This record gives sequence, structure tokens and C-alpha cells, in this order.
Amino acid sequence: MTQLNIAEAKAHFSELVQKAMLGEEVIIAKDNRPVVRIVPLSKGSKKRKPGSGTGQLKYIADDFDSTPEDFKEYS
Repeated sequence: MTQLNIAEAKAHFSELVQKAMLGEEVIIAKDNRPVVRIVPLSKGSKKRKPGSGTGQLKYIADDFDSTPEDFKEYS
């Protein structure tokens, strides 16, 4: 685990991002108190497949596609 104060983190930001991407936990502190953790974004577990939600919709209101009365002037 790497912990740096904000000023140090600012100076070495690219390196810290690289460490986080490689799996190391990076903590940024303010006044020596941890406040932020840099972690890589996780990729989706699998690719979305069109039609995968078929049959899961329970109800659609009859007026779903109609424009609300107070918005008619905008259309």
C-alpha cells in the first residue's frame, strides 16, 4: 500500500495511477489522515446482449409514449 499527502500525490499522479492499475492500493491523505483511495475501474463482467431483458418488463402505462400536457408547447 502506498500513502502520500496531497502535495506529493499531485507531483507523482501518473505514477500513482499506474500503480493502482497494476493492483496496488494507493491512498491519498490530507494532514496525514487518509481521505481518498485510487482504484482502477472494473470492466464489465460480460458483453451486453441485445434482447437479454425480454420478458422482464412487467407493466407499461397506456400513455407511456404520449407527451405530458404541460410539455405540449415544446413539441
